[in-house]
Amino acid sequence: MTEKVIIVTGAASGIGAACMKTLVQQGYKVCAVDRDPIDAGAIGGTGSHLVTAKADVSKPEDCRNAVATAERAYGRVDGLIHMAAIHSTKTWRELDAEEFNRTLSVNVTGSFLMAQAAALAMEKTGGGAIVLASSGSISVSGVGGHGRGGAAYVSSKAAIIGLTRALARSLAPSGIRVNAVSPGATQTAMTAEYDEVALAKVAERTLTGSIGRPEEIAAAAVFLVSDAASYIDGEILAVNGGGSFGL
Repeated sequence: MTEKVIIVTGAASGIGAACMKTLVQQGYKVCAVDRDPIDAGAIGGTGSHLVTAKADVSKPEDCRNAVATAERAYGRVDGLIHMAAIHSTKTWRELDAEEFNRTLSVNVTGSFLMAQAAALAMEKTGGGAIVLASSGSISVSGVGGHGRGGAAYVSSKAAIIGLTRALARSLAPSGIRVNAVSPGATQTAMTAEYDEVALAKVAERTLTGSIGRPEEIAAAAVFLVSDAASYIDGEILAVNGGGSFGL
Protein backbone atom coordinates (compact mmCIF):
# COMPACT_ATOMS: atom_id res chain seq x y z
CA MET A 1 0.00 0.00 0.00
CA THR A 2 1.18 3.53 -0.73
CA GLU A 3 0.07 7.05 0.02
CA LYS A 4 1.50 8.43 -3.21
CA VAL A 5 -0.67 10.75 -5.29
CA ILE A 6 -1.09 9.89 -8.98
CA ILE A 7 -3.00 11.83 -11.63
CA VAL A 8 -4.65 9.68 -14.31
CA THR A 9 -6.01 11.25 -17.49
CA GLY A 10 -8.46 9.57 -19.83
CA ALA A 11 -9.99 8.05 -16.70
CA ALA A 12 -13.58 7.92 -17.96
CA SER A 13 -13.05 4.79 -20.04
CA GLY A 14 -10.67 2.22 -21.45
CA ILE A 15 -7.08 2.02 -20.26
CA GLY A 16 -7.33 5.23 -18.23
CA ALA A 17 -10.29 3.86 -16.26
CA ALA A 18 -8.40 0.61 -15.66
CA CYS A 19 -5.39 2.60 -14.40
CA MET A 20 -7.62 4.55 -12.01
CA LYS A 21 -9.16 1.36 -10.61
CA THR A 22 -5.83 -0.44 -10.28
CA LEU A 23 -4.19 2.46 -8.45
CA VAL A 24 -7.06 2.86 -6.00
CA GLN A 25 -7.08 -0.88 -5.33
CA GLN A 26 -3.35 -0.72 -4.58
CA GLY A 27 -3.84 2.12 -2.09
CA TYR A 28 -2.68 5.11 -4.14
CA LYS A 29 -4.46 8.44 -3.89
CA VAL A 30 -5.78 9.27 -7.34
CA CYS A 31 -6.92 12.38 -9.17
CA ALA A 32 -8.91 11.05 -12.13
CA VAL A 33 -9.17 13.42 -15.08
CA ASP A 34 -11.28 13.38 -18.24
CA ARG A 35 -13.36 15.68 -20.41
CA ASP A 36 -16.24 13.19 -20.01
CA PRO A 37 -17.98 12.13 -16.77
CA ILE A 38 -16.00 9.61 -14.71
CA ASP A 39 -17.81 6.64 -13.19
CA ALA A 40 -16.28 6.84 -9.73
CA GLY A 41 -19.07 4.60 -8.46
CA ALA A 42 -17.47 1.66 -10.24
CA ILE A 43 -14.76 1.65 -7.56
CA GLY A 44 -16.83 2.80 -4.61
CA GLY A 45 -17.17 6.50 -5.38
CA THR A 46 -14.97 9.46 -4.58
CA GLY A 47 -13.48 9.78 -1.13
CA SER A 48 -10.16 9.79 0.66
CA HIS A 49 -8.43 7.98 -2.21
CA LEU A 50 -10.16 9.45 -5.27
CA VAL A 51 -11.03 12.90 -6.57
CA THR A 52 -12.08 13.80 -10.10
CA ALA A 53 -11.48 16.73 -12.41
CA LYS A 54 -12.82 17.70 -15.83
CA ALA A 55 -10.28 18.77 -18.42
CA ASP A 56 -9.54 19.12 -22.12
CA VAL A 57 -5.83 18.34 -22.11
CA SER A 58 -5.20 20.44 -25.22
CA LYS A 59 -5.90 23.52 -23.07
CA PRO A 60 -3.06 24.64 -20.77
CA GLU A 61 -5.39 26.08 -18.14
CA ASP A 62 -7.32 22.79 -17.91
CA CYS A 63 -4.08 20.87 -17.33
CA ARG A 64 -3.00 23.30 -14.64
CA ASN A 65 -6.42 23.11 -12.98
CA ALA A 66 -6.33 19.32 -12.96
CA VAL A 67 -2.98 19.34 -11.19
CA ALA A 68 -4.25 21.99 -8.77
CA THR A 69 -7.20 19.73 -7.94
CA ALA A 70 -4.80 16.97 -6.90
CA GLU A 71 -2.71 19.38 -4.84
CA ARG A 72 -5.74 20.81 -3.06
CA ALA A 73 -7.03 17.35 -2.23
CA TYR A 74 -3.78 15.68 -1.21
CA GLY A 75 -1.11 18.36 -0.88
CA ARG A 76 1.25 16.96 -3.49
CA VAL A 77 1.65 15.13 -6.83
CA ASP A 78 3.93 12.11 -7.15
CA GLY A 79 3.04 10.76 -10.56
CA LEU A 80 1.11 11.11 -13.79
CA ILE A 81 -0.31 8.39 -16.02
CA HIS A 82 -1.46 10.20 -19.15
CA MET A 83 -3.86 8.14 -21.25
CA ALA A 84 -6.13 10.89 -22.63
CA ALA A 85 -6.24 10.83 -26.44
CA ILE A 86 -8.56 11.06 -29.40
CA HIS A 87 -8.79 8.68 -32.33
CA SER A 88 -8.62 9.48 -36.04
CA THR A 89 -9.60 6.79 -38.52
CA LYS A 90 -9.62 8.80 -41.73
CA THR A 91 -7.47 7.56 -44.58
CA TRP A 92 -4.91 9.80 -46.23
CA ARG A 93 -7.45 10.73 -48.94
CA GLU A 94 -10.14 11.68 -46.41
CA LEU A 95 -7.92 13.46 -43.88
CA ASP A 96 -7.84 17.26 -43.82
CA ALA A 97 -5.64 19.77 -41.97
CA GLU A 98 -8.29 20.49 -39.36
CA GLU A 99 -8.56 16.89 -38.14
CA PHE A 100 -4.82 16.31 -38.42
CA ASN A 101 -4.04 19.36 -36.31
CA ARG A 102 -6.76 18.59 -33.77
CA THR A 103 -5.38 15.06 -33.34
CA LEU A 104 -1.88 16.38 -32.75
CA SER A 105 -3.21 19.09 -30.44
CA VAL A 106 -4.86 16.61 -28.10
CA ASN A 107 -2.50 13.64 -28.39
CA VAL A 108 0.89 15.37 -28.59
CA THR A 109 0.52 18.92 -27.29
CA GLY A 110 -1.87 17.62 -24.63
CA SER A 111 0.71 15.08 -23.49
CA PHE A 112 3.32 17.81 -23.15
CA LEU A 113 1.01 20.25 -21.38
CA MET A 114 -0.16 17.66 -18.88
CA ALA A 115 3.40 16.45 -18.24
CA GLN A 116 4.61 20.03 -17.85
CA ALA A 117 1.93 20.91 -15.31
CA ALA A 118 2.50 17.71 -13.34
CA ALA A 119 6.29 18.07 -13.39
CA LEU A 120 6.09 21.59 -11.96
CA ALA A 121 4.13 20.16 -9.05
CA MET A 122 6.50 17.20 -8.61
CA GLU A 123 9.51 19.50 -8.42
CA LYS A 124 8.11 20.97 -5.21
CA THR A 125 8.34 17.64 -3.42
CA GLY A 126 11.53 16.19 -4.85
CA GLY A 127 10.50 14.27 -7.94
CA GLY A 128 8.14 11.64 -9.25
CA ALA A 129 7.27 9.65 -12.36
CA ILE A 130 5.40 10.28 -15.59
CA VAL A 131 3.97 7.66 -17.94
CA LEU A 132 2.79 8.67 -21.42
CA ALA A 133 1.04 6.57 -24.06
CA SER A 134 2.37 5.70 -27.49
CA SER A 135 0.80 2.94 -29.63
CA GLY A 136 1.73 -0.24 -31.42
CA SER A 137 0.10 1.30 -34.49
CA ILE A 138 3.36 3.07 -35.27
CA SER A 139 4.91 -0.32 -36.03
CA VAL A 140 2.08 -1.85 -38.06
CA SER A 141 1.41 1.47 -39.84
CA GLY A 142 -2.36 1.76 -39.68
CA VAL A 143 -3.95 3.25 -42.77
CA GLY A 144 -7.32 4.17 -41.27
CA GLY A 145 -10.84 3.04 -42.03
CA HIS A 146 -13.13 0.62 -40.13
CA GLY A 147 -12.00 1.88 -36.71
CA ARG A 148 -8.29 1.60 -37.46
CA GLY A 149 -5.95 4.49 -36.72
CA GLY A 150 -5.01 6.51 -39.78
CA ALA A 151 -2.15 8.85 -40.62
CA ALA A 152 -3.07 11.52 -38.06
CA TYR A 153 -3.40 9.10 -35.15
CA VAL A 154 -0.29 7.10 -36.02
CA SER A 155 1.76 10.29 -36.43
CA SER A 156 0.59 11.58 -33.06
CA LYS A 157 1.57 8.39 -31.29
CA ALA A 158 4.96 8.28 -33.00
CA ALA A 159 5.64 11.76 -31.65
CA ILE A 160 5.16 10.47 -28.10
CA ILE A 161 8.41 8.50 -28.40
CA GLY A 162 10.43 11.65 -29.05
CA LEU A 163 8.54 13.56 -26.37
CA THR A 164 9.14 10.83 -23.79
CA ARG A 165 12.86 10.78 -24.42
CA ALA A 166 13.20 14.57 -24.47
CA LEU A 167 11.28 14.92 -21.22
CA ALA A 168 13.20 12.07 -19.59
CA ARG A 169 16.49 13.86 -20.16
CA SER A 170 15.05 17.28 -19.30
CA LEU A 171 13.40 16.21 -16.05
CA ALA A 172 16.03 13.79 -14.73
CA PRO A 173 17.84 16.56 -12.79
CA SER A 174 14.57 17.17 -10.93
CA GLY A 175 14.26 13.51 -9.96
CA ILE A 176 11.37 12.89 -12.36
CA ARG A 177 11.37 9.73 -14.47
CA VAL A 178 9.51 9.71 -17.80
CA ASN A 179 8.53 6.54 -19.65
CA ALA A 180 5.76 5.45 -22.02
CA VAL A 181 3.69 2.36 -22.66
CA SER A 182 3.01 1.31 -26.23
CA PRO A 183 -0.16 -0.81 -26.22
CA GLY A 184 -1.12 -3.17 -28.98
CA ALA A 185 -4.77 -3.45 -30.01
CA THR A 186 -6.83 -3.34 -26.81
CA GLN A 187 -10.51 -3.82 -25.98
CA THR A 188 -11.46 -0.15 -25.77
CA ALA A 189 -13.69 2.32 -27.61
CA MET A 190 -10.93 2.74 -30.20
CA THR A 191 -11.34 -0.87 -31.36
CA ALA A 192 -15.12 -1.03 -30.93
CA GLU A 193 -15.64 -0.63 -34.69
CA TYR A 194 -13.48 -3.63 -35.57
CA ASP A 195 -15.51 -6.46 -37.07
CA GLU A 196 -14.92 -10.10 -36.10
CA VAL A 197 -12.52 -10.65 -38.99
CA ALA A 198 -10.40 -7.65 -38.03
CA LEU A 199 -10.31 -8.68 -34.37
CA ALA A 200 -9.26 -12.18 -35.34
CA LYS A 201 -6.43 -10.87 -37.52
CA VAL A 202 -5.20 -8.60 -34.73
CA ALA A 203 -5.16 -11.52 -32.29
CA GLU A 204 -3.37 -13.77 -34.78
CA ARG A 205 -0.49 -11.27 -35.03
CA THR A 206 0.36 -11.76 -31.35
CA LEU A 207 2.23 -14.57 -29.66
CA THR A 208 -0.51 -14.84 -27.05
CA GLY A 209 -3.21 -15.16 -29.71
CA SER A 210 -5.36 -12.51 -28.07
CA ILE A 211 -6.30 -8.85 -28.11
CA GLY A 212 -5.27 -6.91 -25.02
CA ARG A 213 -7.49 -6.05 -22.05
CA PRO A 214 -7.35 -2.55 -20.51
CA GLU A 215 -6.29 -4.08 -17.18
CA GLU A 216 -3.23 -5.63 -18.82
CA ILE A 217 -2.05 -2.27 -20.15
CA ALA A 218 -2.88 -0.58 -16.85
CA ALA A 219 -0.70 -3.06 -14.96
CA ALA A 220 2.32 -1.99 -17.01
CA ALA A 221 1.58 1.72 -16.60
CA VAL A 222 1.12 1.39 -12.83
CA PHE A 223 4.42 -0.51 -12.63
CA LEU A 224 6.25 2.26 -14.48
CA VAL A 225 4.90 4.96 -12.18
CA SER A 226 5.80 2.93 -9.06
CA ASP A 227 9.03 2.77 -7.08
CA ALA A 228 9.54 -0.75 -8.44
CA ALA A 229 10.53 0.91 -11.74
CA SER A 230 12.98 3.34 -10.12
CA TYR A 231 15.81 2.39 -12.51
CA ILE A 232 13.73 2.68 -15.69
CA ASP A 233 13.80 6.06 -17.43
CA GLY A 234 13.25 7.24 -20.99
CA GLU A 235 11.93 3.86 -22.16
CA ILE A 236 9.00 2.83 -24.38
CA LEU A 237 7.46 -0.38 -23.04
CA ALA A 238 5.59 -2.43 -25.64
CA VAL A 239 2.55 -4.17 -24.11
CA ASN A 240 1.13 -6.10 -27.03
CA GLY A 241 1.13 -9.84 -26.38
CA GLY A 242 4.20 -10.34 -28.53
CA GLY A 243 2.72 -8.40 -31.46
CA SER A 244 6.16 -6.88 -32.13
CA PHE A 245 7.13 -10.18 -33.78
CA GLY A 246 4.68 -9.44 -36.60
CA LEU A 247 3.25 -12.92 -36.99
